[in-house]
Amino acid sequence: MKAELLVSTETLAAHLDDPEWIVFDTRHDLAWPEKGREAWKAAHVPGAFFMHMDEDLSGSKTGKNGRHPLPAIADFAARMNRCGVAPGRQVVVYDDGGGSFAVRLWWMLRWLGHERVALLDGGFAAWKRESRPLDAAVPAPRDGRFEPRPAQGATVDTAAVAAGLGGPGMVILDARAATRYMGENETLDPVAGHIPGSLNRFWQHNLGYDGRFLPPEELHAEFIEELGEVPPSSVVHSCGSGVTACHNLFAMELAGLAGSRLYPGSWSEWCADPSRPVATGPK
Repeated sequence: MKAELLVSTETLAAHLDDPEWIVFDTRHDLAWPEKGREAWKAAHVPGAFFMHMDEDLSGSKTGKNGRHPLPAIADFAARMNRCGVAPGRQVVVYDDGGGSFAVRLWWMLRWLGHERVALLDGGFAAWKRESRPLDAAVPAPRDGRFEPRPAQGATVDTAAVAAGLGGPGMVILDARAATRYMGENETLDPVAGHIPGSLNRFWQHNLGYDGRFLPPEELHAEFIEELGEVPPSSVVHSCGSGVTACHNLFAMELAGLAGSRLYPGSWSEWCADPSRPVATGPK
């Protein structure tokens, strides 16, 4: 059976006491890194473990590897095992930003071989709006059996991006807001602009007004309009630091366009070297 990509609030509520379901809260704020943890301590989906974007879902920064480099696989696996992740168990991840942070954990688990992981459609905002159960208790550690198996070819490094510039085998899709992509409003990275030749699709365009994902057929039509005949295997997702890039990757999967890849370092790694080319303005 194909793993579901989205789980509804109703479905999650029905499985709160199911030992084969594991829930993760990934709420975060780039400008206030402790906001997510404080919000989780105040109230969260019952049983939800907290994963901090900087501490749990990212590795050490060198100044050249981007703002959210991937963590060491062994460290990440240990965290998942303390939370009970194991083959066959359903993992559900959520945040309060339309999935913009939760997609990082979704992608990492999928990349490392755990297929049964889904986003909570509508996230914590929908859960709270519907007056679903809330809890402030810290869940007890659980025993897991997560054994990471990194998927070959799922990521692209900076050297590969540089080598593929202008070539037919790679199309970079930048998930940042249009103003940051064009270099007009850069507030997070020291250099403004985008990787030359990249296209722009702001990750929020994957969501409806209610904060839930657009229907798969609508997403499919939009991606086809933007990418034309480019096959998913030629699409490389980028953003500021490799996090919201996963949102476009997720949306393509939801749309039935599987097989695109992630540039984890993204713009913050690319622009760390002044010798790399920079483009500004619209494509």
